[in-house]
Amino acid sequence: MRQKLVIGNWKMHGSLAANAALLEGIKAAPARAKLAVCAPFPYLAQCQTLLSGSQVAWGAQDVSSEARGAFTGEVAASMLGEFGCGYALVGHSERRTYHGETDAVVAAKALRALEFDIVPVVCVGETLAEREAGQTEAVVGRQLQAVLDALSIEQLGRIVLAYEPVWAIGTGKTATSAQAQEVHAALRARVTAKDAGVAARMAILYGGSVKPDNAAELFSMSDIDGGLIGGASLKADDFLAIGNA
Repeated sequence: MRQKLVIGNWKMHGSLAANAALLEGIKAAPARAKLAVCAPFPYLAQCQTLLSGSQVAWGAQDVSSEARGAFTGEVAASMLGEFGCGYALVGHSERRTYHGETDAVVAAKALRALEFDIVPVVCVGETLAEREAGQTEAVVGRQLQAVLDALSIEQLGRIVLAYEPVWAIGTGKTATSAQAQEVHAALRARVTAKDAGVAARMAILYGGSVKPDNAAELFSMSDIDGGLIGGASLKADDFLAIGNA
């Protein structure tokens, strides 16, 4: 059985004092799921220090597709890997929407993270217009296929997928458990076509207004292996409740 994984995405929130209180609260109580937090770059060192020796992992919200060079504002995977970053979100819908990241760029970022033993959390998802047009499976399939084409079987076995319908992120709207399961099953089937063993082991997370009161139902679905949590990850009690769902 795949272990449940719950990752908090703080987005552009946080302060030294607030982060310290949040991290102390999270690591003070055990959770049934494996927990991780993805913080803004300036706070990664704080996460490293405060989470050292705990069961809570930490990661970045992005990583450059470039190895090094004149790329002002970018952060290389080698830099993250040098001090133990465990995860990196790649292809989050906000990066795709606001920064124009293409499927090819997302695949390149995933590859770069893997070079330094960082687990890329590859995000896919459709807009409301795409869902209403019946294009959900085609859109997320295209986004995933770029990664499948770029990675070897061994590399594919080291990634995490996250399905986050764009229309459900920060809107209060949530895909029903049946809607989410349908997409998760389609994603796993596409990975199965490349390697069944990898597909059986791969964690596929759901992201999109996950809260303590809907997490248990979502996580009970056979292909939903945890969550990528936004707003609720900023409150220790809520994040732990989701981790125990």
